[in-house]
Amino acid sequence: MPPRLRFLLPLGGLAAALALWWLGAALLARSIPIASHFAPLGALRALAGLLGEALLWEHVAVSLKRVAVGLAFAIAIGVPLGVLTGISALFAQATGPLFQFLRMVSPLSWMPIAVMVLGIGDAPVYFLLAFAAVWPILLNTAAGVAQLDRNWLLLAKSLSATRFETITRVILPGITAHILTGVRLAIGIIWIILVPAEMLGVDAGLGYFILDTRDRLAYAELMAAVVLVGALGFLLDHAARWLHRRWLHGR
Repeated sequence: MPPRLRFLLPLGGLAAALALWWLGAALLARSIPIASHFAPLGALRALAGLLGEALLWEHVAVSLKRVAVGLAFAIAIGVPLGVLTGISALFAQATGPLFQFLRMVSPLSWMPIAVMVLGIGDAPVYFLLAFAAVWPILLNTAAGVAQLDRNWLLLAKSLSATRFETITRVILPGITAHILTGVRLAIGIIWIILVPAEMLGVDAGLGYFILDTRDRLAYAELMAAVVLVGALGFLLDHAARWLHRRWLHGR
């Protein structure tokens, strides 16, 4: 594909989305006048104004911190469980149905229980994000272990490597690509869960900011916040894909 076309096609897609957004808001405003406040021009103007305010970046920083903490918990739990699932058929058979059952439970359904047990604040948000993100990491890690060349494991065993050495020197380096794929998927899931999770008894974050704009009837700012959430999510996914490609290229 020519470089110019590779650059113009995404711009064309964005332009089409803006046109549909404008058309939808204009048509809806005929029957619901308040819909005119959700039009793209007002939202983009509000976004330009918000980007110059320190308060918005404080909300962004809080949200990114929660993403980082939730992802760290998910990695700390998902990678060891994934490795154990991959190397132990007994453990995999014992926990497989349980993991699949829990994976299919919406993380947001745990919100009332998380608040009741952990109270209000960051703790229930961390729990919801980690619960949502742990499954792609766990499953991709287990899949990576299953696809390892068994000759590597036999070689480690023939060299009298301990179980710890086999895991840290053979298994983990061999499945890093799968782990990174799981992390990338987990980041996308975390970002989707983040906004509703931050509507849960916290006083900062992008989810809280969206609720605040609704309560203030600042609908242009609400749409601006939605656009910002999408842009930040795109940048996070792009960074994860870049790191994945860099690691594969380095290998």
